[in-house]
Amino acid sequence: MKINLLVAEIGSTTTVVNAFDDIATDPKFIGQGQGATSVLEGDVNIGLQNAIEDLKKQLGTDTLEYDDLIATSSAAGGLRMSVHGLVYDMTVRAAKEAALGAGANIKYVTAGKLRKSDLRKLEEINPNIILIAGGVDYGERETALYNSELIAGLGLSIPVIYAGNIENIEDVKDIFKDTKHELYIVENVYPNIDELNIEPTRKVIQSVFEKHIVHAPGMEQIRELVTGNIMPTPGAVMQASQLLYDKIGDLITVDVGGATTDVHSVTEDSEEISRIILSPEPKAKRTVEGDLGVYVNMKNIVEMVGEEKLIDELQIDIETLHKLIENHKPIPETTLEKRFVEVLAEHATITGVKRHGGKLKQIYGPSGKKTIAQGKDLTGVKYLIGTGGALTRLDARMDILRKIPLSNNGMDLLPNNEVKILIDNHYIMASLGVMSKKYPEVALDLLLKSFGINE
Repeated sequence: MKINLLVAEIGSTTTVVNAFDDIATDPKFIGQGQGATSVLEGDVNIGLQNAIEDLKKQLGTDTLEYDDLIATSSAAGGLRMSVHGLVYDMTVRAAKEAALGAGANIKYVTAGKLRKSDLRKLEEINPNIILIAGGVDYGERETALYNSELIAGLGLSIPVIYAGNIENIEDVKDIFKDTKHELYIVENVYPNIDELNIEPTRKVIQSVFEKHIVHAPGMEQIRELVTGNIMPTPGAVMQASQLLYDKIGDLITVDVGGATTDVHSVTEDSEEISRIILSPEPKAKRTVEGDLGVYVNMKNIVEMVGEEKLIDELQIDIETLHKLIENHKPIPETTLEKRFVEVLAEHATITGVKRHGGKLKQIYGPSGKKTIAQGKDLTGVKYLIGTGGALTRLDARMDILRKIPLSNNGMDLLPNNEVKILIDNHYIMASLGVMSKKYPEVALDLLLKSFGINE
């Protein structure tokens, strides 16, 4: 069998391959295969080949040829980054937003001048990319230059992105000139007070990731097989979310995975909230909750929910619950196992979105009580989108997402009860995000079909 395009999504728990055909004429999603991600075996290529074999079975063919193979990856920690800025609530936060929006897993963040302990931590983490920011344009210069000197002195062969004060550019180039670092200069992520400029940095991060993606065991072989783009999986989901926003408007995409829960929003503050918000938020924002995963981090959620509540919701005894926990699988099989994952996914979804969104607060001053807003305003969101294994395959996926507005305590900046629910029924959102780099119109058409939206 011959097809146009195969897209591999190499996750922390499972590897999924999606097959597409007739890209140039009448684009179709024709099938999906999956296998356990094989990081522990020392080669993610094993999981990829298993997923392709599964796809062959689904398609009923012994052979499978394809014109192009593209991929997304979050295996082996995905895109690991460190971020170093000047003031935490200003340049550091802007740099973090850029990194998270690109799909990064931020391993270390510093504000101000680096210390010896910071440098030791940086060497220990050995990130895939180092992002240096600091100072508005034509403002403070010293901290970013100081940090650049120290990082350059470590002798690491790690790409460095500089996205700080424009006045430092020539000095930063001189600092990294004779080092092992590959240097990328980008527009300042925080050029003026209360102004975020994260899109240029986000795009460069994804480009650097694609160039240097050899950090998971076996990714060298994957890179040789891939004929097109490779993106961090969360970055691909954000890409798809932004593509969809241009078509249908304000939205939130929730991706509950085995290791993390990622929340992506593309929406702007309402007029009411924009008047009282303390600091700017990006239009496209991603947060990643590393403690909210339904497989790798299952025990974290169990601890948060509490065994007593789980017993009540699942209507089982303590012994059965302990067996569920002890024998927890990447992909649930029995009715009880699926119900257990539904409860975990519900908690991960609601907690993840509430952490992502902002809040109203009451403060008291000389003129009396005043209401302020902090964080991301989600009140204008029209669509809640579920993607990822849990929110595309579980029977309760629609009910889980419907509980987000119902969880509002009156002070959360969450969507209202009129928000519409969309499910990535084909579980192809990440694949379409990376596909959109080359085929944006095709990717949008297939996205709408996956959601059951007829243009």
